[in-house]
Amino acid sequence: MVDQRAGVEIARTPDDRFADLPGWSWEPTYVEVDAGDGSGPLRMACVDVGPRDAPTVLLLHGQPTWGYLYRHVIDVLVEGGMRVVAPDNIGFGRSDKPTSRYDYTLERFVGWTRSFVEALDLRDVTLVCQDWGGPIGLSALAADPDRYTAVVAANTILHTASPELANRLTWPVHGVGESHVLLEQGLLDYLLHTQRAPNLRASDFVAGGCAVMPSPEVLRAYDAPFPAEEHTAGLRQMTALLPLTRNDVGARLGRRTMRFLSTWEKPFLTCYSDGDPATRGWESVFAEHVPGAAGQEHRTLEGAGHFLQEDAGAELGRAVLGLVPGS
Repeated sequence: MVDQRAGVEIARTPDDRFADLPGWSWEPTYVEVDAGDGSGPLRMACVDVGPRDAPTVLLLHGQPTWGYLYRHVIDVLVEGGMRVVAPDNIGFGRSDKPTSRYDYTLERFVGWTRSFVEALDLRDVTLVCQDWGGPIGLSALAADPDRYTAVVAANTILHTASPELANRLTWPVHGVGESHVLLEQGLLDYLLHTQRAPNLRASDFVAGGCAVMPSPEVLRAYDAPFPAEEHTAGLRQMTALLPLTRNDVGARLGRRTMRFLSTWEKPFLTCYSDGDPATRGWESVFAEHVPGAAGQEHRTLEGAGHFLQEDAGAELGRAVLGLVPGS
């Protein structure tokens, strides 16, 4: 279904695409968020389960996934007595999907997340962020830090392109001298594929980012939000937003967020896998840069790939439980 509002076309994935997904029994909650362009609210979907007076854990996904990625983590956290909120980014999952790629910017992703948190009035939040959930969620936290009490960074990065990252990362993205950059070839291959491929399937990237191949039924669940090309504008554009130079607006936002994190003294835990070259090295950068990371029992999950929620979701959930204040 495509809806027209204030000149903006919005695609919504039919509900039957989400029926009978393996391991997924949670009913969606819908929250209206500020579109950020004056066109009226957008509908953002989430799972919101557990006692409302319990500590809150906010689970943020990235590209090309949706809240389904966290299903094993949700099970552990709910069993541990937490309130768990797992939204689908605008353009992903059950959330509204503007059909123009130009409706998606990194600043809008941050704004949508902030508007979502404010609409639910979430407080005392433990933020768990993976992939693009880090650049988005950590920037939202930096803009409204009083709502948050702890952070778990899991296979994520901040886009800064800073020269100080030289020799720190397995997949380098950083400035060299005054006007050069050093970029990982695999990252460029990935970016170009998402822009050029006539058909883009989320399941292909999930399959390639897991240490253990998910079942065909699970892979189909990742394709469920994208039944037609009109639903994939966010899927394509999020990758195009990757800051590859220091001059990129996203890199400037990333550096600003890093400066804020240098003042963050609340608990900050890194929980990375041993099989994700795309983010390898950032666990050390965060651990050294963020005051709240000092003294934490940082975790390396063995035998897991980029999507560690698929390979080691229960273990990630237990690590989060160990950090949540009052758990």
